[in-house]
Amino acid sequence: MSLSPEQRQELIRLLEAGEDISPEWARVLFPPEKREYELVYHGKDPEGDIISDTLAVPLQPVRTFGRNGENWHNMLIFGDNLQVMKTLLEMKKAGRLCNADGTPGVRLIYIDPPFATKQDFRGTEDQKAYQDKLKGAVFIEFLRKRLILLRELLADDGTIYVHMDFRKAHYIKVILDELFWGFEFAEVMWLCGLMGSGKFFPKAHETIFCYKSTKGNFNPPPRLGYSERITGALQKDKDGWFYTRGRESSGGSNYLKTYICNNPRLSKEEAIREATKNRPQTAWSVWIGKEDLAHKFNDYPVGTYAYTEHEKVGYPTQKPEPLLERIINASSEKGDIVLDAFPGSGTTMAVAEKLRRRWIGIDCGKLAIYTIQKRMLNLRREIGNKGPKLDPKPFSLYNAGLYDFSKLKELPWQDWRFFALQLFQCRDEQHKIGGIEFDGYRKGASVMVFKHMEAKHKDARITEDTIQEIHEAVGSRVGNRVFIIAPALTFDFQQDYIDFDKVRYYALRIPYSIIHELHRREFTALKQPSDEMAVNDTVEAVGFDFIRTPELKYRTGTEKAKGELFEYGFIKIETFKSDAVVREPFKKKGNLETLSMVMLDFDYDERAKVFDLDEVHYASDIEKDGWKVRFLKDRISKKMMAVFLDIYGNEARVLIDAAEFGKGTGKDAPKKNRKKK
Repeated sequence: MSLSPEQRQELIRLLEAGEDISPEWARVLFPPEKREYELVYHGKDPEGDIISDTLAVPLQPVRTFGRNGENWHNMLIFGDNLQVMKTLLEMKKAGRLCNADGTPGVRLIYIDPPFATKQDFRGTEDQKAYQDKLKGAVFIEFLRKRLILLRELLADDGTIYVHMDFRKAHYIKVILDELFWGFEFAEVMWLCGLMGSGKFFPKAHETIFCYKSTKGNFNPPPRLGYSERITGALQKDKDGWFYTRGRESSGGSNYLKTYICNNPRLSKEEAIREATKNRPQTAWSVWIGKEDLAHKFNDYPVGTYAYTEHEKVGYPTQKPEPLLERIINASSEKGDIVLDAFPGSGTTMAVAEKLRRRWIGIDCGKLAIYTIQKRMLNLRREIGNKGPKLDPKPFSLYNAGLYDFSKLKELPWQDWRFFALQLFQCRDEQHKIGGIEFDGYRKGASVMVFKHMEAKHKDARITEDTIQEIHEAVGSRVGNRVFIIAPALTFDFQQDYIDFDKVRYYALRIPYSIIHELHRREFTALKQPSDEMAVNDTVEAVGFDFIRTPELKYRTGTEKAKGELFEYGFIKIETFKSDAVVREPFKKKGNLETLSMVMLDFDYDERAKVFDLDEVHYASDIEKDGWKVRFLKDRISKKMMAVFLDIYGNEARVLIDAAEFGKGTGKDAPKKNRKKK
């Protein structure tokens, strides 16, 4: 057993305070004996370190769609899923992550992570869909960290499904066995259709690993009925009873009769219907995507990558709704929480909503977030997205790790204080030392959230004299470290800390990058893709930042190239500059280098103020076209919203009138120059 100094200090505090010790400490204090087998590779961190070192980031509400539910509203979260799951784990411990029956934790988890391959897939329009960047041990550890947090989030009777393909499934199976030992296991083969060419066994399936708690419920998915092999071999005895004959399952040489119904007066067809009704056949662990092939085995089809036009949302690697319907029905009940940490196109969220489950989706890509938002606001009741319109139950969009400081400043004091403490991983525990009020602790050191909103502190500055006054009051009784949290402009000095005697007073500025001295790891970016190949990249972020609107200058117009039948509108990007203090302070990006993509809503609703994604243009394609975003002019209605996204997740939004493209004027409008900063 090896404890870090911080772990020792925290454990002593818990014991002295008489607080409960969370289950995660068991693995730190009593590490499991070396397993019979395990996957060993470079960079494999101890489970306890992963949980304790992961930075929990506050969830900043951006918008709620629909009225708030009484006890719960569904969650769509933009941010790194590892950090978000640490926050959700704290919610679970606090009793704020509960199923409708009141039990804490997530009842069902489904994830479809990137498959870690350099090979390219082809999308429905014969374009490259994605390229996973992480290989080997790096990818395995990337996914293992998230599986550890997912295990902690599971309810005691929960189930997890992990969707993989052949490239890394064998490695991840060993990792899953390590993490979910004691769980019941099933391996599902999804026959998703031929997805390759060549002479060496083209790919035709993907693998879904299922681990169910021994306490977990399981609702066996039904098949259509008996297979043609059985119904075709039915025989009728002298008394009119229909039966099948097969070798005994124990391996003996006898052939046994199995009667399929208890009414000898029925015809063969009636007997089959009666048997199907009273003796439902459970689906096998091989799930067939195509309808005609599934019916051959008397099973329901679960869809393929060739999803229907009703379902199509234009996102790479979208999964069919019938596939998630079978998973969600098998391993959850109405009101249970369903979580997807790699939701992509949002199929899990859409099906969970239709089946009346609670849901949480976490994605690090703005394209995914806007795709899911649009999908949830345009649902149809039936699986496959058919039938009448379905208004979803209230769901909220959150930022996690990239915050809007302008909205934070408008928070009431208590909300600001709570957010500040969360942001810097502080324990909320007010106390006094030498008459000075402190708001909590950070790793055993006292924390003060400066009350800049109070009238007596309006326009007040925190100077070195302010720090000295605090020190004179608290002296050495405060320990060797003190943290002071305040808006960045409140501090009247530039250094990250000031020393008095043997006490170091840290300045934690909002907005600001957390100083690296406080963390084991450097902060890294939550990067957005600049081409379609990178949409499903495995991305890992550490830390947080604040939204900074990029500098944008552009020109609009129309054109019709020689040989083209239709007239196109265009947005010519002349300037696009952005930066993020915590991300890459050592390298200043040049003009246009930070552009990720441009997303368009051709019929923006100014009253609802909901961005309804219609088209996405990646920076790589825009650059090839001379930094022009081109689109069919006739697609524009009265107003078009264009969202210019940088690689850090910041947005520059512009609302463009159709008249700028000659719509509704009877002639082409003059070209316009625009600037947004």
